Amino acid sequence: MVEEVMMRAALGAQSTDAEIAPLQEAARQQRLLIKRCSDCGQPHWHPRTFCPFCMSPRTLWEESKGTGVIYTFTIVRRSPTGPFAIAYIRLDSGPLMLSHVVDCRPGEIAIGKRVSVCFQPVPDAPPLPLFRLVPT
Repeated sequence: MVEEVMMRAALGAQSTDAEIAPLQEAARQQRLLIKRCSDCGQPHWHPRTFCPFCMSPRTLWEESKGTGVIYTFTIVRRSPTGPFAIAYIRLDSGPLMLSHVVDCRPGEIAIGKRVSVCFQPVPDAPPLPLFRLVPT
């Protein structure tokens, strides 16, 4: 699946980099981790050693509830597997996260809709954090 390959590359699914090992282990446990800077307090995604806001090397892992709202999105209609949605999710824990919105029809997706994380199993790799619409 084309979109799975793109997501795996974006999330470092095949990486053995120690920097994202906690993120991958948490995904195996159906938990979403983000990083927060100990100096400026800003949360960020994609997790990295240095804070992208103040360049401090003092960042800590933090568990996110995995809930948020759709900040913006696009529907990719030209795909061998059919249409799919890519969205920036504004996590309630702070950062924007690029991911997919799954298990819904494209017409159901809208800016401001509530979403929650779900994890898609991937053979020989950590699960991918994707998002589903929260029923209203």
